[in-house]
Amino acid sequence: MQPPTLSDGTVVVDRLTEGDLDDIVEACQDPEIPAWTTVPSPYGRADAESFLDLMVRPGWVRGDQRVWAVRAAGEPRIQGVIGLHGVRDGSAEIGYWMAPWGRRRGLLGRAVPLVTEYAFDPSGAALARLTWSAVVGNWPSRRVVWAVGFRVEGTRRKHLLKQGERVDAWVGGLLREDPREPVEPWPTADAGDGSALHGVA
Repeated sequence: MQPPTLSDGTVVVDRLTEGDLDDIVEACQDPEIPAWTTVPSPYGRADAESFLDLMVRPGWVRGDQRVWAVRAAGEPRIQGVIGLHGVRDGSAEIGYWMAPWGRRRGLLGRAVPLVTEYAFDPSGAALARLTWSAVVGNWPSRRVVWAVGFRVEGTRRKHLLKQGERVDAWVGGLLREDPREPVEPWPTADAGDGSALHGVA
């Protein structure tokens, strides 16, 4: 299976390549990424190579891990990573992170709907349900999925393993038939200002 290219004219979601590895390593030096995701810390070139060779490429062959680069249209440099993880029995978990230079450009807010539609499309992943989870307090990650209709379904204690420690996580879901717009009120007018990150790389 080859990764399809998804685009809305402003953001491009496409194949990760060896040419992206240096930028992945650079991005993962930012402390916000290991603070909110499950990426290794410290993160080196070997970690990026393992990510590409042991997760991304085999995942597309098997179809159970479908991970892309996020780019701005017309800009070859990777801005972030987004993927569908654990694709099985009509379900998968969406995850993502953005490099420091890719944040506050609205790219993730465009990439998530593209991957969501691919996930539910019969010619894409043909899923019935998408799940999402994030470390409690990662408000920007929560806002991105809230905007496309995910419902936060609760908090799971010690749900995520982050840097060797189990931490509490918000969990949410989106069904194929759900509207692609907010379906519940945003929980607070002054929700935190953390990093819009979640995923594995």
